[in-house]
Amino acid sequence: MKKLTMSRGGRLGAIALVGALALAACGSGDDSATDAATEAETTAAEVVVEEETETVEEGETVVEGEFVEFRGAEPGSGEGLKLGFIALDDAIPFSKLVSDGFKEQAEIAGAELVFCDSKLDAATALQCVQNFAAQGVQGYMNFQPVSDAGQEICDAGPDVPVIAIDIAQGDCQTAFMGANNARAGVIGGIGLGEWVQANWDCEIDAWVSLEDFGVGSVNEARMGGQREGFESVCGPIDESKIRQLDAGRQDIALKAFGDTLTALPDASRIAVVAINDDGISAALAAARTAGREDQIATSGMGVDPISHCEIAAGGQWAGSAAFFPERYGEIGIPFLIDAVKGQTIPQNLLVDHLYITKDNIGTYYDISKC
Repeated sequence: MKKLTMSRGGRLGAIALVGALALAACGSGDDSATDAATEAETTAAEVVVEEETETVEEGETVVEGEFVEFRGAEPGSGEGLKLGFIALDDAIPFSKLVSDGFKEQAEIAGAELVFCDSKLDAATALQCVQNFAAQGVQGYMNFQPVSDAGQEICDAGPDVPVIAIDIAQGDCQTAFMGANNARAGVIGGIGLGEWVQANWDCEIDAWVSLEDFGVGSVNEARMGGQREGFESVCGPIDESKIRQLDAGRQDIALKAFGDTLTALPDASRIAVVAINDDGISAALAAARTAGREDQIATSGMGVDPISHCEIAAGGQWAGSAAFFPERYGEIGIPFLIDAVKGQTIPQNLLVDHLYITKDNIGTYYDISKC
């Protein structure tokens, strides 16, 4: 597969994507999924991989990674097939966008989609795959969030093609589909670093990382990438300034970051990163409640709808790394149908990422109501 090369700076928002692009909850899979150098197999239906190379000026950082093009289901391609989908938790905006996209693409393909929401619970996901086996599902997509439970859930399900969505799901998975977390993290970290460089001359009093320890390597890749990207702009962060919080949900992040602000009464330049946009939304809400909004600089993951107006306003939310969850179905459904039909599909079906800021958000999302 070809590789995408992006130069640092404003050009991060200039990645070419085909068509109009309309988490991010939790992201990528095992080590092979986050390794941008892994070569994926060639499917019988040719995988189109975008390539963009820009002139890199002296001192700039490049981020490379593979991705597949959004493809969309062929009308009627899934006629007579019964597919399954285990959602993350459709109370989370990112998850709802993914679910809606899968349902839409399954309908276009003419396939029956058996839907089951894990609601962030491994035991519920286990019941989902048991139900899939009972109903004769011929292939399914799994977005359940508890990585340690992936193998048990995998073993309990039917022996059919499985596409893991954003989180590795044991050795039964045929392919991993979703984020290249390390690359998305670096993109987000660079974006935040450039905001901090422009506004605070790279001086920060604290680095607060709102993480989700339960998703394992996903968390490490995404959050480590954000720090790496930031440090490529502003230099190493003093370890004494770093606070890592297990706060992957909005309600937890709201309290955790509020408590952190209380514990940092003299900090006036706080850089905040999160594993998803929910965390950043919570951090902003807590800072506003404390009257300290101008003391934080934030960068998210996903470009969920909750972020659009905040980013467009050009305030303390510098931007977010886009995952395009609303278009996941354009990759997951057609490739799952291929796998059910016995075709070889790539082991890694990675979406493209770019950094969305106030300067380019209107190109990719409708902000007319902001």
